[in-house]
Amino acid sequence: MASSLPAHPAPPVESAAALLRRIEWTVLKRLDGLLQGDHRTLMRGTGLDLADLREYQPSDDVRHIDWNVTARLGLPHVRQFMEDRDMNAWFLLDLSASVDFGSNTQTKRRLSREFVAVLARLLAGHGNRIGALLYGGGLHRVLPARSGRQHLLEILHAMREPDVAPPDGDTTRLHDLLAAASPVLKRRSTVFVVSDFISQPGWHQALGRLVLRHDVVAVRLLDPLELELPDLGLLTLRDAETGEHLVVDTHDAAFRRRFARIAAQREAELRDSLAQAGVDTLELSTDDDLVDALLRFVDLRRRRQQHRGAAPAPHLNAA
Repeated sequence: MASSLPAHPAPPVESAAALLRRIEWTVLKRLDGLLQGDHRTLMRGTGLDLADLREYQPSDDVRHIDWNVTARLGLPHVRQFMEDRDMNAWFLLDLSASVDFGSNTQTKRRLSREFVAVLARLLAGHGNRIGALLYGGGLHRVLPARSGRQHLLEILHAMREPDVAPPDGDTTRLHDLLAAASPVLKRRSTVFVVSDFISQPGWHQALGRLVLRHDVVAVRLLDPLELELPDLGLLTLRDAETGEHLVVDTHDAAFRRRFARIAAQREAELRDSLAQAGVDTLELSTDDDLVDALLRFVDLRRRRQQHRGAAPAPHLNAA
């Protein structure tokens, strides 16, 4: 259930320009000097320019084997490439009703906008083009990959708009967003799927198909109250996507234990689905420090480049 609970009143939603200015003066200034290396720690090249040949190692991508050289030398050799520094980055944004949940002043939607603002600003600063697919009750907007500050502001502005739930009370179908990306992303890209992954099942197959062609990162949004309920007495929970209400007694320790057990099972199933899809995963909690989370993300990318293909995709926990 994508729940909505009584919480501290949320501050007014920032305009796109105000958000970007705040991010530039706070998060980006803190990141300056902390990030080591260049933007290649965030994005892999498309591999268009041949740089060298060397003997195959077990961790190498078999798609890079040069079969002519392998036949001539009798040992498998792989091609090494210079990275193409001019790339496309796409944000696949789940803006369904459940992302408006937050147990404090920070909602998952606000967190999503901040993450996109920081990553897009960093990547665009190196000349990369940024695009976005926005999903809410069905894919409703595609913003083509472009460069420039005005384009980033357009994406952030589009993320402000709350989702209008389908009239039949249908829930999120993340599969629709992922499937819609395939014909739009014609060129190999770095793809950030930003979602709380509260969805009808079946999305991980579509995510796995994206991985076959693109460099995909799952950015999972969550709130602490989705994992464990405190003792707050009688509460009315509302499913943010269907509008259904349910009164529960959080003073009941047995109920809280059942809630935590079901949440833990849901977490295990979600992480298993992400692992099956073969994606890197970054978890962002509404009570997390965004700078710390981004530094962990950069470390993940660096390690994945060093050990590409040697092990399953690691999982980053932002808690």
